[in-house]
Amino acid sequence: MDTIIEMLSYPFMVRAFAVGSLVALCSALLGVSLVLKRYSMIGDGLSHVGFGALAVAASLNLAPLAVAIPVVILAAVLLLRIRGNSRIKGDAAIALISTSSLAVGVMVISMTTGMNTDVYNYMFGSILAMSDEDVVLSVVMAVIVLALFVFFYHKIFAITFDETFARATGVKADLYNTLIAVLTAVTIVLGMRMMGALLISSLIIFPALTSMRVCRTFKSVMISSAVISVVCLIAGIAVSYVWATPAGASVVMANIAALLVYSVIGMLKQKGAV
Repeated sequence: MDTIIEMLSYPFMVRAFAVGSLVALCSALLGVSLVLKRYSMIGDGLSHVGFGALAVAASLNLAPLAVAIPVVILAAVLLLRIRGNSRIKGDAAIALISTSSLAVGVMVISMTTGMNTDVYNYMFGSILAMSDEDVVLSVVMAVIVLALFVFFYHKIFAITFDETFARATGVKADLYNTLIAVLTAVTIVLGMRMMGALLISSLIIFPALTSMRVCRTFKSVMISSAVISVVCLIAGIAVSYVWATPAGASVVMANIAALLVYSVIGMLKQKGAV
């Protein structure tokens, strides 16, 4: 209890818990649809785009999030367009855009600021990286993402499980695929400051995969993913504070532990059913 009170006495820890929990919640909800649609690596690709955008913003002394959010949204829409081209499959499109963006970011950094603390934070994350302005923008954008997801939940559910049938019933699948991509892009950028470009995709992939070890319905997987994501993020940040470990890596380790526990529970349930 003393450790918790001590953590919450620091403004940067309060910012980390508040923004991190919102980003984790957004990531988990979107991650279920992305994993089921076998498009989970879009998070990794967009994080590389975000790194390139943040590198350019840092070199020009511009507001990082204000630059990165529209750039990553544009990349997400472009990914969907390329994915629709039969000549380039989804995974190839992600690799094409992500590696190109990463190369641009590295080139810009090498020619301007060099490998400084800000760049390190963009790559690996830091709970100290969130400014007050970043917090306000992050909270507003995260609330918008959650509101849009809840409002269009049934449409997202339809295109997640059977996009062909959804199209046949009149659902504008392209529109809602674009919505998912845009919401994912915003979530990725918001989480990069804390998790880092190299680890942010774990918030999308791990909670969904973990929940699927035990849960069987879309709604139960969604709720379980949200709870696991937020709990693992809080646990990871707490570990990062107590043992001075990198925040992003600590959150990922907490997610790995949860995946192992749920995998064991899932195996025990299967044996019990047999």
